[in-house]
Amino acid sequence: MSKQELLKLIEKKRAEMIDIATKNGINSNVSIQYSQELDHLLNEYNRYSYSSMKRMTYS
Repeated sequence: MSKQELLKLIEKKRAEMIDIATKNGINSNVSIQYSQELDHLLNEYNRYSYSSMKRMTYS
């Protein structure tokens, strides 16, 4: 998955989470699930960015 694709997924998940939290409350089970999914995507993005930066440093 490219960095741009990952960013698009993050923005989509963030918008979905905001919508769900607005409708169901921030502490609802479904809001928490979306938040965890967003966290996973953000962690994946950070790993991707870190590994890219690491490759550039050691090149």
